[in-house]
Amino acid sequence: MIKKLFVLSMVFGMVALFSSLGSAASYKPEYKMSVAVGPQGPWGESAAKFAELVKERTQGKINIKPYYALQLAAGQQINEYFITVKGVADFAQGSTINWSPAVKELTIFSMPFFFPNYKALDAVQNGEPGKKIWQISEQKGVVCLAWGENGYRELTNSKRPVRKPEDMEGLKLRVPGTPIFIETFRALGANPMAINWGEALTAFQQGTVDGQENPIVSMLIPYKLWEVHKNITLWHYAIDPLILGVNKDVWNSFDPKDREIIAAAAQEAMVWNKKAARKGLEDSTEAVEFLKSKGMQVVTLTPIEVDAFKTKVKPVYEKWTKEIGPELVESAEKITKGVSK
Repeated sequence: MIKKLFVLSMVFGMVALFSSLGSAASYKPEYKMSVAVGPQGPWGESAAKFAELVKERTQGKINIKPYYALQLAAGQQINEYFITVKGVADFAQGSTINWSPAVKELTIFSMPFFFPNYKALDAVQNGEPGKKIWQISEQKGVVCLAWGENGYRELTNSKRPVRKPEDMEGLKLRVPGTPIFIETFRALGANPMAINWGEALTAFQQGTVDGQENPIVSMLIPYKLWEVHKNITLWHYAIDPLILGVNKDVWNSFDPKDREIIAAAAQEAMVWNKKAARKGLEDSTEAVEFLKSKGMQVVTLTPIEVDAFKTKVKPVYEKWTKEIGPELVESAEKITKGVSK
């Protein structure tokens, strides 16, 4: 009897061993991860952090390599979600702006003047609207693992301070290549130009484009925008969340234990990302003071001044409420109003 038990335990042990080896053998030697920006700044650095955590905690079994500056998407921002669905990228750490052409519900984060503060954003992401968006994404082929952040998008330009909508008249401004941004800036009287970030940097230096809108810590400071733009308007007109996601088939190919490890690493990396993207903005004015030290003229809009911009973009807001889905928008509005009180 003892001998039989010993033999059975050996058999079960061998089965478990070969099962484990078989699972590991089915894994790719490298998993490609698309990242829209370069390796510097909270966005790029958190991508590297995620890859390192996964490699360490799986003892090298899962190796994720970040491909920066949209290398896998041929330099086209709006291609990133689609290449992740197709498996060209196994993972992606992308902006909701770039992914919104594929998942229209993500456009809610680009709605003008929708999120009054970080608490409202976090509450929407962690509430039913955020869960609903993740469900929609998974149905399309990308499993979302964690929310991150690029930050509030502030306006910079080389021409003049902007304090009222009339100040934007005729300004040539680089914006992301998604319709809501183009429509928002046209409504404000500017001349929006949808060009990729790398091309925009050259255009700023050459003076063929007057300005842009992007977060301070994640983009303005790493790319030294003060060298080309002396004016910045702090208006919090739109927020730019990030999502760390994975191709659904790739996700299902991992065994349950490894999925737990990957999900935990994603959460940890993106919590770090959010904190880094908000540093000097949420807890202090250090980031703004740094820009002032570099010679930038800072305009901080009052609530009354913001209302003038809101009035101008109201038709854009109403149009995109219908496009995104009134039920989702109203659910998120209810949350933001509750948090703001």
